[in-house]
Amino acid sequence: MLEKRLRYWSGWPWVISLGGGLLLAQVITYFWAEGLWFQDAGYSDVFALRLWSQVGLGCLATSLSGLVLWGNLTLAKRLPTPFTKGQSSAERERSRQAGIGLFPLLLLTSGLAMILGIQMLYLGRVVTSYWDLSSSVYNPAPPLPLWAKPEAIRAVLVQLITYPWQLAALLVVAIAFVFLPQICTAISAVFTSLALGLALAEQWTKVLTAIHPVAFEAADPLFENDIGYYVFRLPFLEVVEFWLISLILFTLASVTLIYLLSGNSLSNGRFPGFTSSQQRHLYGLGGLLLLATSLNHWLGRFEILYSPQGVVYGASYTDVTVGLPVYTALSIISLCLGLGMLWRSLFWAIGLRDVMAWLREIGHRQHAKLPPLSQRPLTTRPLIWGLAVYIVLAIVGGLVVPRLVQQVIVQPNELQRERPYIERAIAQTRQAFDLTDINVQPFDPQGDLTIQDLEDNRLTLDNIRLWDTRPLLQSNRQLQQIRLYYEFADADVDRYALIQDDGSTTLRQVLISARELNFERVPDVAKTWVNEHLVYTHGYGFTMSPVNTADEDGLPTYFIRDIDHTPSDAAVRRSIPVGLPRIYFGELTNTYVMVDTNVQELDYPSGEDNAYNTYTGNRGISLANPVTRLLFAWHLKDWKMLFTEDFTEATRLLYRRRITDRVQTIAPFLRFDADPYLVIADIGDDSEAWGTNASATQTNTSQAQPNYVYWVIDAYTTSDRYPYSDPLDNDFNYIRNSVKVVIDAYSGAIRFFTTDSDDPIIQTWSRLLPGMFQPLAEMPPALFAHVRYPQDYFEVQSNQLMTYHMTDPQVFYNREDQWRAPNEIYANEAQEVQPYYLTMRLPNQDAEDFIQLRPFTPAQRNNLVAWLAASSTGDRYGDMLLYRFPKQGLVFGPEQIEARINQDPAISQRISLWNTQGSRAIQGNLLVIPIERSLLYVEPLYLEAEQNSLPILARVILVYGNRIAMAETLADAIGAIFTGERETAIPVIRDLEAGGQSLEDIIPGLIPDAESPSPDDPLDNEIE
Repeated sequence: MLEKRLRYWSGWPWVISLGGGLLLAQVITYFWAEGLWFQDAGYSDVFALRLWSQVGLGCLATSLSGLVLWGNLTLAKRLPTPFTKGQSSAERERSRQAGIGLFPLLLLTSGLAMILGIQMLYLGRVVTSYWDLSSSVYNPAPPLPLWAKPEAIRAVLVQLITYPWQLAALLVVAIAFVFLPQICTAISAVFTSLALGLALAEQWTKVLTAIHPVAFEAADPLFENDIGYYVFRLPFLEVVEFWLISLILFTLASVTLIYLLSGNSLSNGRFPGFTSSQQRHLYGLGGLLLLATSLNHWLGRFEILYSPQGVVYGASYTDVTVGLPVYTALSIISLCLGLGMLWRSLFWAIGLRDVMAWLREIGHRQHAKLPPLSQRPLTTRPLIWGLAVYIVLAIVGGLVVPRLVQQVIVQPNELQRERPYIERAIAQTRQAFDLTDINVQPFDPQGDLTIQDLEDNRLTLDNIRLWDTRPLLQSNRQLQQIRLYYEFADADVDRYALIQDDGSTTLRQVLISARELNFERVPDVAKTWVNEHLVYTHGYGFTMSPVNTADEDGLPTYFIRDIDHTPSDAAVRRSIPVGLPRIYFGELTNTYVMVDTNVQELDYPSGEDNAYNTYTGNRGISLANPVTRLLFAWHLKDWKMLFTEDFTEATRLLYRRRITDRVQTIAPFLRFDADPYLVIADIGDDSEAWGTNASATQTNTSQAQPNYVYWVIDAYTTSDRYPYSDPLDNDFNYIRNSVKVVIDAYSGAIRFFTTDSDDPIIQTWSRLLPGMFQPLAEMPPALFAHVRYPQDYFEVQSNQLMTYHMTDPQVFYNREDQWRAPNEIYANEAQEVQPYYLTMRLPNQDAEDFIQLRPFTPAQRNNLVAWLAASSTGDRYGDMLLYRFPKQGLVFGPEQIEARINQDPAISQRISLWNTQGSRAIQGNLLVIPIERSLLYVEPLYLEAEQNSLPILARVILVYGNRIAMAETLADAIGAIFTGERETAIPVIRDLEAGGQSLEDIIPGLIPDAESPSPDDPLDNEIE
């Protein structure tokens, strides 16, 4: 009764109109505002491709899903139910005999209601998960359907256990489905259609790349398909599989529930059975579900290429000999069963044998008239037997046989059986992580450095990094922060060429840090709307410090310092362009601002007063139009924009100013490095035309003041579908550093440069978005001089190399030569040695290089076994060199050097004295510096107070061979090692007191049963 009243309630049209209108208004305003932002950023064509792809996919999936659900639910409501006038007496009798009692009926309906509720919960989880993606780890894999996917079911169970309130809500929903099936199924059908549409719209990248793929020109070793099939086409097929199975499963459960509860079966206490038309309907839906299941098993054949179960990643002996045939057989059986059920649905009373007999009779007859097609009642026995065979094969072939084969056949001869698959995994992993072109050379440290060798490598010694980023940032915050609302979020390692008085250049490695504005640090009393959005609009400037020097007090020295950016000398003034370094776009700029208003913007503090400024950049969304103003007031949920009197006709809006958010919005198909770095370079007005649409530069043609501050972010193309490639701890098993993104810190202009034109993924996106990616050769030379090999990428590659440098299958199987990253002591705590940048001349090279380096040690030992270097300079960019140390000799590793440092009496005593109350000594990063054919180990030692920390560089520790020196500067330490004399400990001499024990008295007590020594006793003679 309640359900009937709700179904015919007259307020439904108003509720639907109001809800639909609000939703439509939100969608329209969202895309309108986003379109204006993309136009301002200069990438309208990117937005258009994304918009039409997502809207097209979403509308197509939603409409098809809604049409299928509406058609089936409408059919289910209109088909005759038991005991209606349309049934014959024979059908009624059969219904009574095949009926279901109350208790089984409750179990069935409750189970179906729970399935529907779980399906809605799972779809909601899939949709909401897309709002939690991080810009640096973007990789939206196709969602898994619930049907026949244990991983998806396990995820739902974990979610219900983690959030018990969801389980309670699920029970309430299930009860509502049982007592209000018509209304609940209608509402859930709308929800499912929208959820499937949103889920498929989010997979637009998978669809587009499947339409326009670029071949990898390499085949997988098992199926011999091009790698592009797995990277581009397989994810698209998985998206289709998810949509089909989710839709058909929900439709089948909904229709079955409606049939079970039709005819007041709960009130009557018995369900009399399905009518013939209802059975045909259910057979058809079941057949479609089995066909989708057949697709699932067919795609499962390719999933064994990513199996983590064997001795290596990818298809193993058991997967190929057992798993592959089982998946194929299950796919064929489910296909036959699905076709059989569809036949039963379409041709209810005609069996296949009847059709074959009819065709034979046609072949024997000579007359033109067709013979009659005999019909007889069909049984479900073939389908039941087919389902039984399917279930038995799934259990035995999927669970029992693989374990038997693994234990009986594989494990006794594992290396022999798995050798070809180990070779595949090694080769494919090295290819997927770009480890095949590493130049491997032996490195045998000789320990014979001379003063002349050091002089020949003067540039290397002058650029040894003594300042780590953490103590430098702490010092910057004390010395250079100027105001509380300024913040140094990070310090980046780079190199700059200093022009000397004679015109020559000297390459110096520096740490550069941006002085950004963090509005959260503004005093609470000043956190007004005007201050947040009109006054505190930008940070100002940067600091630049050489990595290897400190002043007389141990504090960092600066090439560029203070708010007026005072250069340290004439060479810095000539070499580092400063201009007016305003930072409107950065790592901390998470607020939106309005510029060119009646309120002047705070530029920088100057003495007792502040300097003010008005933005003159060529970007920003104009708010002169009242409609645009209203649009962004709605979009940003900031209604004060409508009532302020501080706006002018020239006022513009700058939002999405955090650079990671900015580039992620434009290119969500890329994965971005976690560490953007700052570059100071003069590229003229090149950035004014960045973007792919000319309308981005219509606001202003030039800036009033020059800006030389740019951000560089490395971007990666990734995939989790590279066959046989081992991801280790990553969520991808293929990666390339294909793009470098440059962002103008003043205007926010963005440009994408391709660094790996051979990568098929970036080639595919270049086809889809012509003009978006520029060749690296077109990067302005002043910026190109500061490109560096990305640290995240290098770390991923080096982590893979620790295992996959072993190319011999037997060595790999035994893990005889497994490497690991060594540990070091930092701030009295052990931590893993991270890759670090060095400016140095590698052995056997003529010129200095800016490299990234990482040492390795054996898995179970602490000695140094190898180190990996990647170049960042000019034509050598991306070249990787692996030096391997001899196994027959001992080369000290970082942990052994740390132990030698900490057990040195003089150094240990000095550190203990400094670690008194109120201060502490901090051991910095231990650097391994290769020079010629020798190794230097350098570790800075900092001293900081526990309160108001201002770290100073107190000492530099240098280890070479068997000598250790600690001095105030690196030069002093080098001088002590290579030119000084080795200091020896002063002997401790003490006279025995009169009346005390003599040696003659002591020795007998040390030697039991010793007789008094005679003059001829050798011991006595030795003492004398």
